[in-house]
Order: sequence, then C-alpha cells, then structure tokens
Amino acid sequence: MSFTPKALLLLATLTLAACQNPDRYGSGGADGMGGTGGPGSGYVDTTGLGDPNDPRSIAYFNQTVGDRVLFAVDQSTVSTEGRSILTAQAGWLNQNPGYAIIVEGHADEQGTREYNLALGARRAAAVQQFLISQGVSGTRMRTISYGKERPIEVCSTESCYSKNRRAVTVLSVGAGA
Repeated sequence: MSFTPKALLLLATLTLAACQNPDRYGSGGADGMGGTGGPGSGYVDTTGLGDPNDPRSIAYFNQTVGDRVLFAVDQSTVSTEGRSILTAQAGWLNQNPGYAIIVEGHADEQGTREYNLALGARRAAAVQQFLISQGVSGTRMRTISYGKERPIEVCSTESCYSKNRRAVTVLSVGAGA
C-alpha cells in the first residue's frame, strides 16, 4: 500500500472519530444551556433507561412503580404485596402503550434445574395473567423462565433465596399495542 491510500485511510478514521457524538453538549450547543444533560437539568442518562423522574421512562418504572414481585417457597401464586405491585405496573403499562414487556420467571438455587425452570415458567405466567386481568394486552408481552440460572444473590441462606424467588417485568420500546 502506498503513502496516499494510507494517508486517506488515516484521515477518514480521524474524521469519523471526531464525529462520534455530535450531541455531546445537548441541543443547546457547546455552552450546555439547553437540551438533556445540560447543567440546568441535573440528570445525565448513562444507562439508556431514561430519567427516573420522568414518569414515562423505564427508569421510573423500575424504581418507582417496581419491576419485580417476590414469591414464597415453591409457590407461583401472587401474594397480596405482589398484586399491589402488579396493579401499579398494569396502570403504568396501560398509560404507556408504546412499551412491550417480557416477564422473567426465576427460582432460588434449591431443587433441580428442570423443577426450577417449570416453577419460573409458572411464576411468569401468573404475572402475565394478572396483568391481562388488569387490561394489559397479551400481545404486548411474552414470558421466559430462567429457573435458578440467574440469581441476584448467591449464598445458602433464606435471605438470599427469598430475593431469587421472583418474576421481573422487563420493558422494551416498540410494543405492538
């Protein structure tokens, strides 16, 4: 390769690198006085989940509404506390029809892999049925079971096990509402 193609390749690489984030200062320009993430906003989204203070954001749903319900040992029946959380989720989902959801079913580390996959599936289905009963369209959601494969906590105490017996509602943009 001669010098000219190498120089052009280097120039192209440097040009693209300089253009990597054209909105890095927000829509207010380099003075930072406007747009999301400027000094006046107090919030910079580094997660892609949105501002937790914005009632339409995924971060708000996760932190304020609640994205998970917990279950008792070997149970897939939604508890009173779980129904309260799911009622709030249904209200939020009905007000924000642009989101689709995946309900993940999880189990603790006790029991066989097969048993826990089935239990996780029953937990996810219980959450899905509750949300449908609250008016959330079934076409917006799907379920998956991870069984004991994705624990939040790993140890051999009830405090850890209880956190792993859960169903988590995961939002994604672009629902076929």
